[in-house]
Amino acid sequence: MKIDILTIFPNMFNDIFSESIIKRAVDSGKLEINIHDFREFSNDPHNKVDDTPYGGGGGMVLMPQPIFDCVDSIKTSDSKVILLTPDGVSYKQKIAYDLSKEKHLILICGHYEGFDERIRSICDMEISIGDYILTGGEIASMVIVDSITRLIPGVIEESSHINESFNNNLLDYPTYTKPRSFRGMEVPEVLVSGDHKKIEEYRKEESLKRTKDRRPDLLD
Repeated sequence: MKIDILTIFPNMFNDIFSESIIKRAVDSGKLEINIHDFREFSNDPHNKVDDTPYGGGGGMVLMPQPIFDCVDSIKTSDSKVILLTPDGVSYKQKIAYDLSKEKHLILICGHYEGFDERIRSICDMEISIGDYILTGGEIASMVIVDSITRLIPGVIEESSHINESFNNNLLDYPTYTKPRSFRGMEVPEVLVSGDHKKIEEYRKEESLKRTKDRRPDLLD
C-alpha cells in the first residue's frame, strides 16, 4: 500500500512513522508513506496557500490551487483521495478495514478556519476522527495511517486483530498475564483451566458485558 499525505507542516511527521509496527511495515516494503508540503505547489511568489474568505469572517482559508496541483502530481487510477475534516463521516474500524484494502490513499490535511469548498470536488471521501476540533488534519492523518497499517496483510498476525475491540461491534474482553495473583487480585479461574471451550465462552460473555456497560451504543 502507498499513502501520500498533503500538509503544510511536514515536520510534524518526522518521528511518528519511524517507530513500532509502522516502521516495520515500511521496512518490509508492505507500506510506503510520502509526506508532501503543498506550499511547494503554490503559484504565489511567497508560497502562500491561504487567504481571507469571500463574504468576510475571521481566519484564513486554504486555497484550492496548491492542493489541486499537488493531488494532480501524485494521483493515479488506483488512488482514493480523502479529506480530513470535522464534517466528514465518523471514522470507525469498518472504515479502517475497507481502506486497508486500497492500493493508494491520498490524505489531505485541512487547516486554519477551513478550506475552499471546491477542494471537496477532488475527494472520494471525507473523514472525521471525532466530534471535536483540532488545529489541523495532521494528527487525524496519523490516527488513520496507524489504524490502517496494522490491518495490511502480513504486517501483524491476522489473529491479533480479529478479536480486537470494535470487531462485530463489541469491545475486547479483559486479558491477564503473570503473576496469577497480584495485590489480592486474581486471574479468573477459567483462564487457567485449560478448557478452551469454556475460555472462549467466557471471553464472549465478558466482551458482551463490557460493551453493554461501557458502550451500549455499539449494540444499537
